Amino acid sequence: MNNDFQADIDAIGRIAAVPTILDVVCRTTGMRFAAVARVTEDRWITCDVLDSLDFGLSPGDELKVETTICHEIRQSQEPVVIDNVAEDGLYCGHQTPAMYGFQSYISMPIVLKDGQFFGTLCALDPLPAKLKNPETIGMFQLFAQLIASQLEADEELSKTRTALQDERETAEIREQFIAVLGHDLRNPVASLEAGTKLLFRGNLDDQGQKIVTLMQGSLLRMRSLIDNVIDFARARLGDGLNLQIDDAAPLIPVLEQVVAEIRSIHPGRTIETDFRLAESVVSDQSRVAQLFGNLLGNAITHGSHEAPIRTGAEVRAETFELWVENAGPPIAEEALSGLFNPFVRGATGTHSAGLGLGLYIASEIARGHGGRIDVTSDSNATRFTFRMPM
Repeated sequence: MNNDFQADIDAIGRIAAVPTILDVVCRTTGMRFAAVARVTEDRWITCDVLDSLDFGLSPGDELKVETTICHEIRQSQEPVVIDNVAEDGLYCGHQTPAMYGFQSYISMPIVLKDGQFFGTLCALDPLPAKLKNPETIGMFQLFAQLIASQLEADEELSKTRTALQDERETAEIREQFIAVLGHDLRNPVASLEAGTKLLFRGNLDDQGQKIVTLMQGSLLRMRSLIDNVIDFARARLGDGLNLQIDDAAPLIPVLEQVVAEIRSIHPGRTIETDFRLAESVVSDQSRVAQLFGNLLGNAITHGSHEAPIRTGAEVRAETFELWVENAGPPIAEEALSGLFNPFVRGATGTHSAGLGLGLYIASEIARGHGGRIDVTSDSNATRFTFRMPM
């Protein structure tokens, strides 16, 4: 509990039961003044009050804490109950009853679950009253506990509202981030890709063709990185990847197009294909192509340059399988479990290994199709296999 006392006053004001509690206290005891007070080491502040004595206190008004018995209750955290000040051996000569003119008094500490002292629920009257009985003391204890519970609930609600507002602001920033990637980065790359295609169709010498080919490879890589980052933001921060299922168009031309793009970027690498799909595959073809491209890119990065990359697709026992296999050093056993986590890059990679999002995005696409990606790796080959039910 902080020292923003207006917040404390407002918190008590939001507890709808407090006015009823004060009314019940007065009706039950016959006392004509009851209040909930915030009490600290140096402040006594009225939070809510029922005053039939014209005592003159309203929410926000203060008394000098050293002139109150609540000051002593804060130190002991024990209730004080006085039936008749004149006959009470402990309080008959106390300054507080004489200063404020009361004969009967009861005050119950309001203590939060963490042991923090908030204040008191108190009542007083110029006339004596029968307060030292289990029923009255029990009632005050119950009401003080209820107020403490409501204060804690109010604080938790405030935290939840703050967290919700933070989440809304984060969501807005996230959407702006995705929009920036989608528009401010994708569009220039698309323009450059179109420009390089036009250049390639022109009368270029061998050196010019090599340069344009390198440019096309870099742009394709940039587009892949942008797509992966956007998908990562959607998968981890948004509502997940969007899928558009198509059950009509054949999948083999889509897979062959991916292979053709990879070959154009890496003309020195051999990619062998074995696509055996006699029927259409119900899937989001663009997402399957992205998954396939990410797996091929991973094989290009980490596979042996001397051995071919092998890939294939077929349907077995009502399960669609798409696999990519490369030779090279096996993946360490301890690395397999975290292979599909974001920002994980293989130890054999260089600066060209990218952001480490490719396998994560591929696994998310597989999950979106109700499937999975399995990996096996030994000294002979490493194989990634995407499987999904038909």
